[in-house]
Amino acid sequence: MRQLAPSFVVPAPAGVAIRTRLRVSLRDEQVLTEVGLFLGALAAGDLAVRSGQRQAGEAHSWASRKRALTVASSARWAGSITRATDDQWALARRGQTQEMTWLRREIARIKARMARPLGAKADKRAGLVRGCAGRTEWHAKSRRLVVLQERLAGLERDWAAGRVRVVRGGERLARSSHRLGEAGLSREEWRERWRAARMFLAADGETGKRWGNETIRVTDTGQLSIRLPAALAHLANAPHGRYVPTATVAFTHRSAEWRERIGGDRGVAYRIHHDAVRGRWYVTASWKRTTVPVVPLRAALARGVVAVDMNDDHLAAWRLDPHGNPVGEPRRYRYDLSGSAQHRDAQIRHALTRLLHHARSSGVTAVAVENLDFTDSTSRERHGRGKRFRNLVSRFPTAKLRARLVSMAAEQNMAVIAVDPAYTSQWGAQHWQRPLTTSTRKTTRHDAAAVAIGRRALGHSVRRRTAPPPHDRSDRAGHRTVQAGPDIRGLEGPRPRTTDRGRDPCRPNAE
Repeated sequence: MRQLAPSFVVPAPAGVAIRTRLRVSLRDEQVLTEVGLFLGALAAGDLAVRSGQRQAGEAHSWASRKRALTVASSARWAGSITRATDDQWALARRGQTQEMTWLRREIARIKARMARPLGAKADKRAGLVRGCAGRTEWHAKSRRLVVLQERLAGLERDWAAGRVRVVRGGERLARSSHRLGEAGLSREEWRERWRAARMFLAADGETGKRWGNETIRVTDTGQLSIRLPAALAHLANAPHGRYVPTATVAFTHRSAEWRERIGGDRGVAYRIHHDAVRGRWYVTASWKRTTVPVVPLRAALARGVVAVDMNDDHLAAWRLDPHGNPVGEPRRYRYDLSGSAQHRDAQIRHALTRLLHHARSSGVTAVAVENLDFTDSTSRERHGRGKRFRNLVSRFPTAKLRARLVSMAAEQNMAVIAVDPAYTSQWGAQHWQRPLTTSTRKTTRHDAAAVAIGRRALGHSVRRRTAPPPHDRSDRAGHRTVQAGPDIRGLEGPRPRTTDRGRDPCRPNAE
């Protein structure tokens, strides 16, 4: 059994973003499009320059790039573009690191499988993987090994040169231009989406400036004004080279917090973007919150916890009291992950909303979830020949569920406890599924896993108390042979049988 990681409270998100629709006129749309395309071209050129430079001398590179952009736009626009470029470059570098790590791991697994005899079975105790089923599979793995090694060599060359490969506008949209029929787009529709995706209309907030932003300014009355680049100063309809659209901005979500922030001239970043599919314009405001201290684990679990087992099509939840006992009935919150990304996101938000409402009505202040991470691998070498299971793991929305739950729970003053996912389904089914099943309640394996998750978050062992042996057998109702103290963390799961009844080696304080 591997070492279990301790449970911890997940920190709340530090950033806030709100969005609203911008109902622009025809003239406003023309000006915003021209400004967005002009700044987008500058951003594309700056990204090309940055991606061709090495990592060394980054500070000097940033200053020279900003000076070059200031001539065509302004100092503030140049700062926003260069910061966005550096963030994109850093994100691409992290992606390169993760891909190289994944490639090295896959190459090692394939080599280990090819080194084993054909048809050899895996031996976990000896650390041996299974061999290829036959010569056909061995040949296919050898070809895949060459492909992965070539990909790794190319990434290592790019990493050494500090070069990243980024497509402004999105690689998927760029590739769809070669198969417009399959994408269901005409050439004009694709070009409209491509132009909208490559626009740049974003400005960072500036604390101390009026309304928190000097480049894209939104007043407390909702009046929007944009500082135009120097090359487009002829489009201004207001003093100091600014353009004021006829549309007003009206935030509904977090409007009070936004007004308080701009009223104190604290920084608020704005982004204006065009949704070419719907033909609408939107404005997004974002800012950084004051760091909130993390609630101690013991305080978060003082009233118990609602434990959640995440699955492919539903969330299985069960409330546990502070002593680790299941209370009430299990809850299931189903969602459908088929369809578009907007539909999947709405399904997840709806399920999490019902979960948090149940937790709040139960009186608890914490939700326990597994600290899942399926980014390791979804290949055949990792999960065997079960293609259906690999597809299930690939589409499992662990990152989205976790991010959504943490952000939504923070608004409800609810703590999220992350626990080690090892053996929760196996031990939950072994120790809790049958005892919690009654004539009127059918406890599933997922419900039992939720109980195991909650007990691990509370610091209790997963296994239940078992009855002592009957009278006149062995030691006449002696000690409980499988009971462990709540403070002994290494005693979860089934323990081996002992022949010495007088001394329990797993008993607390045993020598």
